[in-house]
Amino acid sequence: MMAKRKLTKKKKIKKQVGRGVVYIAATFNNTMITVTDEMGNALCWSSAGALGFKGSKKSTPFAAQQAVEDAMAKAKEYGIKEVGIKVQGPGGGRETAVKTVGAIDGIKVLWMKDITPLPHNGCRPRKRRRV
Repeated sequence: MMAKRKLTKKKKIKKQVGRGVVYIAATFNNTMITVTDEMGNALCWSSAGALGFKGSKKSTPFAAQQAVEDAMAKAKEYGIKEVGIKVQGPGGGRETAVKTVGAIDGIKVLWMKDITPLPHNGCRPRKRRRV
């Protein structure tokens, strides 16, 4: 009978980042938030769907607010104090998500930019939606 060897696991040290960028992708069906460092390496992310919102509730401003709060709580573990915001898409949670990032205490918003892709008359658009 051999003695069992005790395995010790190294604790993963999270890198400390002072500044970051918050990417908000607000589609008609969901709102995704990704927090990166200044180089663009993803630190953490969250989305309305990942928090358990299903169906049409994913696209609501409340779901977007919850997703931002979840992502920023994870980002605080990396020591983020200052952020820039990049917003993309036409979704319903867009404005609420931006306001929520600004309202979180301990995090200062330095700048904000809209990065929604606009065609310079590229592909033919989809047919008009009739409701």
